[in-house]
Amino acid sequence: MTLEELRIRINDLNDRILELFLQRQELAGQVAQVKHASGSSVYDPARERQILSEVAEKAGEEMRDYATVLFSMLMELSRAYQHRLLATDSALTGRVRQALADTDPLFPKYASVACQGVEGAYSQLACQRVFSTPSITYFSTFDGVFSAIEDGLCSYGILPIENSTAGSVNKVYDLMMKHQFSIVRSVRLKVDHNLLALPGTGLSQIREIFSHEQAINQCGGFLRSLGSQVTVHVVENTAVAARMVAQSGRTDWAALSSRNCAGLYGLDCLAQSVQDQGNNYTRFICISKNLEIYPGADRTSIMLITPHAPGALYKVLSRFYALGINLVKLESRPLPDRDFEFMFYFDLDASVYNPSLVQLLGELENMCEAFHYLGSYSELI
Repeated sequence: MTLEELRIRINDLNDRILELFLQRQELAGQVAQVKHASGSSVYDPARERQILSEVAEKAGEEMRDYATVLFSMLMELSRAYQHRLLATDSALTGRVRQALADTDPLFPKYASVACQGVEGAYSQLACQRVFSTPSITYFSTFDGVFSAIEDGLCSYGILPIENSTAGSVNKVYDLMMKHQFSIVRSVRLKVDHNLLALPGTGLSQIREIFSHEQAINQCGGFLRSLGSQVTVHVVENTAVAARMVAQSGRTDWAALSSRNCAGLYGLDCLAQSVQDQGNNYTRFICISKNLEIYPGADRTSIMLITPHAPGALYKVLSRFYALGINLVKLESRPLPDRDFEFMFYFDLDASVYNPSLVQLLGELENMCEAFHYLGSYSELI
């Protein structure tokens, strides 16, 4: 049989499969109405296990795995269609609709904002991108920023979440599991690290360099070029490092920090833009205690814990696919005190006005061991 003849037969089968799929979806819709009338849940795990067991047995050893994946996807699609037909609001979707109605149409220009570090920190620069005239309170740790929002000390907080060179800020992701908050905006900030020292200091004099862990990771090539005689120390913030050097009086100390800190703390720039990648950006999130959804929100963040069972994460991912929702970031972090179990963080490229997203949020609550909707927002670039 020729290739063309084989393709004709496959096309014929495709038509038949499509016809059967549409019939199956129509029956699934009828099942949804019957379940709704009787007060039963759309999701029936025992029934799905039974179907997959029968499929695996009938498919035979060679095709067993392929067939179970196919039918798992079919059942995910059926459930998505059933939920859309029933169009029932969960408590979460109700909160989202209420936030859309209650949030002011204009993002605030003036606000009390919590930032980690001291004057001159990159968090401050990000804050000034988000707010026209912020009143900034500085905290020594990321935990302090989260607590300030949770306790109502500040209306908003600015936190770094990922860098284009060094990757995710794991400490922030870990704290997300501990605190209650909502993301209301994000911003990408171009980051240029410079080697700063006291006026009159020469590069050959430097023996100790201080900076934040992320900045050190982003400047690995430059730091290695200085040789083994230079020791690098991690401090809580790049601006803190600049202030330390300014106050030390030491001509053998230097800081990896922003050009802004050079003028702020009276330091000289010994080397400019020393990061490994010229296209170096850090993404910051702006958080609040309350759920606020401003016009134009086209990105959504969620955090969830799946059951510790085979295929649990796949079922979540397949639901994104079934509803046509694009996943732009997936981050996993280990759960404290639970061996080899993880929290998953997702950024979704999906407008909050998309009915499929609202449907997804309602469904995930019932699919996951724990589920947190972190907010829908727009990103400043």
